Amino acid sequence: MPADKIQHFGAALYEALRARKTIAPLIEQDPSLTLDDAYAINLDFLSRRVADGEKVVGKKIGVTSKAVQDMLGVHQPDFGFLTDWMHVAGDIDIDAKALIAPRAEAEIAFILKSSLNGPGVTAADVLAATESIAPCFEIVDSRIDDWKIKIVDTVSDNASCGVYVIGEERLDPKKLDLPNLHVAVTKNGEPLSEGYGHAVQGDPAQAVAWLANTLGAYGVTLDAGDVILSGSLVPLAPAVKGDRFEMTLSNDAGPLGTCVANFV
Repeated sequence: MPADKIQHFGAALYEALRARKTIAPLIEQDPSLTLDDAYAINLDFLSRRVADGEKVVGKKIGVTSKAVQDMLGVHQPDFGFLTDWMHVAGDIDIDAKALIAPRAEAEIAFILKSSLNGPGVTAADVLAATESIAPCFEIVDSRIDDWKIKIVDTVSDNASCGVYVIGEERLDPKKLDLPNLHVAVTKNGEPLSEGYGHAVQGDPAQAVAWLANTLGAYGVTLDAGDVILSGSLVPLAPAVKGDRFEMTLSNDAGPLGTCVANFV
């Protein structure tokens, strides 16, 4: 795709983010868009945010569940970038973060102590490079009208990422059975959903390895200090002001940590 078209769509998504508005699906605006075009738009969108003062602090995996993949007509995950502006260390102010139609996902965050550069990264490499893991909520959002997204739309739109919250606990992944970690989520005090680590490509560490290898093809690395969101363990749930989500990560020995997403 010509550079001017990539820049056109990158600018449109950036303006939608800053103006807190949505735009028509990109694939409807240009049916010729490919997945590689979408990743190029994603990078252009990111470059505008960085030029505006945001700093990349991590990466995220999206479209990990079979249900979402079937909805989008794809059979692999996608990726996006995390910036310091996207990290929330307390209550989530929907207005201040320009969220349009947020949805909460319970995930496991990996905090890296050394870099990973694909191809060839394995799940064992991920564990060796990880300082700790933590319970996390990713709040996905879409700059596309009414969440009417196909894979090209979500990839272009930074994998539909809004903001994220990380719980206080830091856990050593090498001492845990990641595929069998259990998460239970409540919404406004009522049980909402539950799932296991194996919902994410069979193993969250394997999902991070996929990310490192896929990003490597685009010249992007996972860096020391990065926060990596490894994909949702449960179905995403719509959120509005006043909603409070809480997740508890546990194994057979009992609770390991919690995270709260409180919308104000």
